[in-house]
Amino acid sequence: MWRVPILLLMMACPLAAQNHPEVKLWSLDVTPQLGYRTSMSFTSEPGVDGVSSRAVLDANPSYGIAVGVRYNDEDLIEFRWARQESQLRITGPVVIPRQRVTLNQFHFDFSHEYVVREWPRWARPFVIGSVGVTQVSGTATTAGFTRFSFGLGGGIKAFPSPRLGLKIQAQWLPLWVNPEVTAFCGAGCIIHLGGPLASQGEVTIGPVFRF
Repeated sequence: MWRVPILLLMMACPLAAQNHPEVKLWSLDVTPQLGYRTSMSFTSEPGVDGVSSRAVLDANPSYGIAVGVRYNDEDLIEFRWARQESQLRITGPVVIPRQRVTLNQFHFDFSHEYVVREWPRWARPFVIGSVGVTQVSGTATTAGFTRFSFGLGGGIKAFPSPRLGLKIQAQWLPLWVNPEVTAFCGAGCIIHLGGPLASQGEVTIGPVFRF
């Protein structure tokens, strides 16, 4: 009398396996990215007159690349480099011409993907947290700085092909400014920037090559 339950169990196992995403451990994901970063502002320390200035890094397109390792079916660790060419302007009592600057960000990204039953198997939403450093540098006549930064965000990955996919991602990327930053000035001018965080956002899209 046990034959019927055993037969049903044997039939159910292959069906369950078909509905479960295929596990590919230790695969390598390479993702070139194009994006857009919002503006980022810093507040200067008050001068002798007690008035503060404001330094603003303009919003501009960005680009970069991420290389990651998938250590289980839903989790990925990546190293990501992002670059933005922009301009820095000083507003307030100090009048300084716009300065060309370059932002380079080096982050370790930790993402977790979700398998949604109502979605097709090849599409997954994900959340991401990242940590690293951000370097802002100028021309030969301007100073630069490197500070700790981190990020929080999410997005979606689509893999209609096992080896090629698409990744869309949005992140909030704060920069830890304290205790002091030497701002960008011409002709030897120096401004000390304060404030605990300087916030920037980024939206990126790019193909994912899986090996």
